[in-house]
Amino acid sequence: MIDMLLVEYQNKINARLDMLLPENGMYYDSVVKASRYSLLGNGKRIRPILLLEFYKLCGGDDDCAYNFACAVEMIHTYSLIHDDLPCMDDDDYRRGRPSCHKEFGETLALLSGDALLTEAFGVASKTMGINPEYVVKALTVLSANAGINGMVGGQVMDVEGENAEFQSNYSLEMCRLKTGALIKTACMCGVILAGADESKISAAANYGENLGLAFQLIDDILDASGDSEVIGKPVGSDVKNDKKTFVSELGIECCKKMADEFTKKALEQLNMFDGDKQNLTELTDYLLHRIK
Repeated sequence: MIDMLLVEYQNKINARLDMLLPENGMYYDSVVKASRYSLLGNGKRIRPILLLEFYKLCGGDDDCAYNFACAVEMIHTYSLIHDDLPCMDDDDYRRGRPSCHKEFGETLALLSGDALLTEAFGVASKTMGINPEYVVKALTVLSANAGINGMVGGQVMDVEGENAEFQSNYSLEMCRLKTGALIKTACMCGVILAGADESKISAAANYGENLGLAFQLIDDILDASGDSEVIGKPVGSDVKNDKKTFVSELGIECCKKMADEFTKKALEQLNMFDGDKQNLTELTDYLLHRIK
């Protein structure tokens, strides 16, 4: 069932993304093509799906939240483009094909990431059919968690911590920000856009934070032992870059146990909601078991 749900969501999200960022035939269309190349690649769309599922869980019953969900995906894609650049992780493949900078060059890759980040907030602001106060509140959460005190802060910690001794608390905080901040934001924004109360916003934040930590641990395991053809990006990047991770320092089995614990904590937060939690429960379990 979860596979069918994901495909249904992915098709709808991809169609909306295609509409929101059309080719325009202008002199600067090269950056649009580079942006579309990365944005419309074979992404899993986990973050927008989480937003839409939490929105529905709190009473949203139409497609009003799709623009905002797509804005989150645009920000996620920009972060991947920049993360793949030679000055960052220097990865040549993403989502099953050459990274943006390998296909279009470093300059256009950099600018396409900038473009997606900027366009995302315009897209989110055009969310219709939802109380504007909820949209503004969600935008505030999105900008805070995508910026210095969120995803960008985590990326800085990742870069600056590469040559340092491994510290569990430091690495957890880095994962909480770099990967978890945008996942947490997606969950929170779904709840906020539906007009739910602060207790549910807090539960969604706790769910997203724990899911984000589990997600990063599984990603580290896949980087160490996965199949690049299956996951759509190179494996062994952490070893190549001599990056200290939970896997390199604690081992795969320990990381599996940690991911399982974080996943359980995430699922506990769903008890705060009264609606149908089956889709979110299955999605949470699916993300944990990507390694099996």
